[in-house]
Amino acid sequence: MSPSPGLPGPSSGPEVIVWDTTYACPLRCSHCYSESGRRPSRQLGPADMLRVADALISLGPRVVALSGGEPLVVRGLFEVAARLRDAGVRTSVNTSGWVMSRSLAERLADHFDEVIVSLDGATPEVHDRIRGRAGSFGRVMAALSLLDAVAAERMDAGRGRLRFGIDCVVIRSNYGQLEDFAADIAHRFPRLNTLAFNSAVPEGLASRPEFCRRELLDDARVEHLTSAGLLARLRELAPPSVSVFTTDNFNLVMNPERVARRIDTQVMQVEPDGRVRGIPVYEGTVGSLLEEPAALLWQRTLERLNDPFVIETLSSVRSMQSWAEAVRRMDLRFASPEDVLRIGRRSVRTNPPEFAGAADPVAG
Repeated sequence: MSPSPGLPGPSSGPEVIVWDTTYACPLRCSHCYSESGRRPSRQLGPADMLRVADALISLGPRVVALSGGEPLVVRGLFEVAARLRDAGVRTSVNTSGWVMSRSLAERLADHFDEVIVSLDGATPEVHDRIRGRAGSFGRVMAALSLLDAVAAERMDAGRGRLRFGIDCVVIRSNYGQLEDFAADIAHRFPRLNTLAFNSAVPEGLASRPEFCRRELLDDARVEHLTSAGLLARLRELAPPSVSVFTTDNFNLVMNPERVARRIDTQVMQVEPDGRVRGIPVYEGTVGSLLEEPAALLWQRTLERLNDPFVIETLSSVRSMQSWAEAVRRMDLRFASPEDVLRIGRRSVRTNPPEFAGAADPVAG
């Protein structure tokens, strides 16, 4: 099957590539999209990682984001970043900050165009609960302090700028803290560049029906999160030097009509072992970058977008809950037998009693 005339051709390549470099992770986040820390890491050795990097370069992406799991535990990560940057590709890395050290902060500054640190609560109680490990708030704040110090020193020495930002996955448990992020947390780090609030995607553990009922934002909260009024308020509270963003992440639905009109950025998602997902967010791969040409795998991703089941399923998404239902349908349709078993073993994790009412009602 070939892409329809409305879909971008394989020669255009993805604009952004997200490479989950490992499923190893010290945390146990309640919403984890990849179920990292609960499954084999599947990470490659340094030589094969460079082979995957070369395959990605051949597609001509604008940005490659190295993620996980926790990418800072991956041996060969900095060599991959150097290979990508030498080819003119912008690089970013997403980290929980758990393993951050002074030497790692300095190496990140040398190798990446941007460092994104995940922070899902403005207080230890909320962040640690969401991240599933006591002490994770202290660790991430220490990591941000190290990045801030390195950024200041590099600026003073004229060695180039270290850009770093905070990324918050917004669920009901932290929804009432958004202004605290802007009014308090962002002011603690004078060289912070970005503060992003992203509605949780109903992917992986966040697609479980129980999580969707208790934590996934309802449509009213999503509308408020992306409203001009809230964004203006958050920007007013944050330091003038910090760029503040909010998003509902609906671009990741891959709605067939929006894809055909090329409204959304073309994204490729790569799993730790080099396998390419048929469509980002949804389970199911189309082949390995270590075994077949990258351009062929990109063509297969476009072909999957043309699959009648995909068109029917994703065209029906109109809300967060309908998106979650679509994710579950897509996952069971395209996942490997091994992944189907993993999906079936997902345990239901509920909020402790003290957090059961943590979400504030939507403000006017």
